[in-house]
Amino acid sequence: MTHQKVTHLKQYPRSVVEQDGTTYALVSVQCAAARKRHGDGGRRKLSVQGDKTGFSGEATDDGGLLCPLSADNAAALRRRLAWLHPVPLGVMTSFGFGDRLGSATPGHIRSVRGTGIAPILAQQSVRENTRIGRTPQQVMDDAMWGVVQMGWRDPWGADADHVKLVSDLAAFVAAGYTFYTIDPSDHVDNEAQTDSLPTLQAKVEALPWERLDTTLAALRAEYLAAPIELPGLTLTFSAESLLRALAKYGRAIVHTLDIAAALNERMIGRRYDLEMSVDETETPTSIYEHYFMANELLRRNLPVVSLAPRFVGKFQKGVDYIGDLASFEEELIRHVAILKHFDAYKLSVHTGSDKFSIYPLIAQYAGDRVHVKTAGASYLEALRVIAERDTILFRQILDYARARFETDRKSYFLDCQLDKVPASVDLADADLPGLLEQFDARQALHVTFGSNLDRFGPHIHSFIADHEDDYEQALNRHFTRHLAPFSS
Repeated sequence: MTHQKVTHLKQYPRSVVEQDGTTYALVSVQCAAARKRHGDGGRRKLSVQGDKTGFSGEATDDGGLLCPLSADNAAALRRRLAWLHPVPLGVMTSFGFGDRLGSATPGHIRSVRGTGIAPILAQQSVRENTRIGRTPQQVMDDAMWGVVQMGWRDPWGADADHVKLVSDLAAFVAAGYTFYTIDPSDHVDNEAQTDSLPTLQAKVEALPWERLDTTLAALRAEYLAAPIELPGLTLTFSAESLLRALAKYGRAIVHTLDIAAALNERMIGRRYDLEMSVDETETPTSIYEHYFMANELLRRNLPVVSLAPRFVGKFQKGVDYIGDLASFEEELIRHVAILKHFDAYKLSVHTGSDKFSIYPLIAQYAGDRVHVKTAGASYLEALRVIAERDTILFRQILDYARARFETDRKSYFLDCQLDKVPASVDLADADLPGLLEQFDARQALHVTFGSNLDRFGPHIHSFIADHEDDYEQALNRHFTRHLAPFSS
């Protein structure tokens, strides 16, 4: 066994934990020569002084062990320190921090500390993992090491985001995720928004009623018997509005039930939070449809703590809300009336990054029953730091984003116009950071993350590791602005 000197290590002060006679700390290997000696190129290591059972690494000259941040070492540390496990957060005000690079958690924690908002620190959708080649376990471990680095002891969550298939579940369950966002949008019938009554009737008759475990007659008796009085809102279902809700969301409810049943089998009694998300659909969720979905899910005793409707207006990646604020506010008030009636879940705002114009309205009306979910904002902040510090790398990223945009945009609703995104040759170095504030460039850079990480990933990761303080500060600035309206 080789012994390594410890003089080239920098300790993260918040990471130090002393428990049962053993001291744990996260350290950074400070010079390239030392990193090369350690063999795996990693800058951060886990230092263990005391009982080293279950950990693997290199002995140090002070009797400790210097461990790579591997999955096995992460599992060993979780077995000893309970707060490194994510937990269900229930209806607490929460904020989902997506992290496509696996290095943003320190900045996320810095921004959320002291706000009273519960963070979801491990969050990646199945689609995102596929595009960048990460696994649910890698996402979980990267978040956990950030928790260690920042000394975070409060509850935090892990979101298996946009689960569409039963086959998506196993890897998230094995990794210990505690929040499952079921996305049945492929089973939402958007045409029901405008179908004729005969067509609606035919679609409703063809629903899998055995899985819904009810009948149309029973639903008519419940929803059409009398107006439904809610706080500040009266819902008067008609035969047409009920048929429209059933035709549009009936199969989505069945799909949600199927995935939840499969999840229950795999969780083996472990508690978890469930969200139903229909935000990625073509048509807004009416207040009648919101009430219908919530009522049908909750009556079946699903652990639904969050519901993500499709709001009016446009929620696009990386930019502010697009739409009439007065119309949004009017509809939001009605959605919140339903939220308060059931008093069982929180309102989830997907594609929630940079929606600064509507955060105050959401906080005003929904209060502490809010979950905001972001995905690519942290990646864009990494690009901001690169634009400021490594103009050559950023120019390569920008030009490749322009080349890949038409292909990569296909799974997103976007208003970006590529001809408004300048080529790098037309920009001075001082102009590059400003692209992160320009609508079209911001969206183009946002949705081409998979292609750029595939081509430039090692360079991006190496840059961020060399500029971790700059990245943490950039994230703190950006997300402090997000969190301020919801802070206790």
